[in-house]
Amino acid sequence: MQYRTLPGTDLKVSSICLGTMTFGEQNSEPDAHAQLDAATAAGVNFIDTAEMYPVPGRGETQGRTEQYIGSWLAKQPRDKVIVATKVAGPNRGMDWIRGGPQLNAAQIVAACDASLARLQTDYIDLYQVHWPARAVPMFGASQYDPAEEKPDTPAISEQLEALSKLVTAGKVRYLGTSNETAWGVAEWGHAADANGLPRMKTIQNVYNLINRTFETGLVEACHREQVSLLVYSPLAFGLLSGKYIAGAPADGRLSRFPQFGSRYRKPFVDEAVAAYAALAREHGLTPTQLALAFVHSRWFVASTIIGATTLAQLGENIGSSEITLSAELEAGIEKLYRQYHSPAL
Repeated sequence: MQYRTLPGTDLKVSSICLGTMTFGEQNSEPDAHAQLDAATAAGVNFIDTAEMYPVPGRGETQGRTEQYIGSWLAKQPRDKVIVATKVAGPNRGMDWIRGGPQLNAAQIVAACDASLARLQTDYIDLYQVHWPARAVPMFGASQYDPAEEKPDTPAISEQLEALSKLVTAGKVRYLGTSNETAWGVAEWGHAADANGLPRMKTIQNVYNLINRTFETGLVEACHREQVSLLVYSPLAFGLLSGKYIAGAPADGRLSRFPQFGSRYRKPFVDEAVAAYAALAREHGLTPTQLALAFVHSRWFVASTIIGATTLAQLGENIGSSEITLSAELEAGIEKLYRQYHSPAL
């Protein structure tokens, strides 16, 4: 396992981060603990969760993922595990979270305190804003529309002021953002510098073989602002594993929760997935190994968040971190990229 120190922090994170949004929905508490044990035994020291998990979000299950992690974390040496979680943003229809989550000061503090209690810990290593308070294209949308902006949206500086108080109180060590834009990355940095507040250290955004939009404006913004990328959805909801090529398996996430598939059910996605799967097999790899090894090997990726519902899937995902792509395989990937670009944009 490789480890990378996130710039501006003392967090030395594994190149694989264990994603946990299935804990409490597809995975029971014993399943969750088994995954956590297997991942840490393989060298993973980085765990990512969120107050809204598991997915799909429901009032009956909200917070269960953090609870499952907490019952495991309570039995571990706390300083050996890096725990990241997220505060939910507004406008997602989740009235069961604080009557409708907002990113105002009171809700940010309340959310953090609730996460700490569920996680059974005194501090969170990385506390992330799950999605922006303002109206931005995300989760499959690609066009910004200023008409969707709300006049009462708290400013980034206001949100950062509240988040900084959590750092000062010792409840949070470092801050991060997620589903953010290039403008947002720059604005978080500007607000921090202008007000003497902590900077955002990470961004958690989608990046995979069929959605490489991060490589445009965001990669430069993050490089110049020293914000590290934590990749989510490296397998595009499992599509890049190749398991949907011959039809939708009954146990697949896109089969069980089709409402989450719209961001990937776009023209040329299936064709591109099949092409990458064929390329992987030509080089003696599984489609999963190719997709994850590609993400791991990008210079701007600090850690890749992988999720699994079985220990077998988890093992293959973690093992991909040891794969090196040949120059020939890299050329094959770029050839397909020029043909399909980012069909899941």
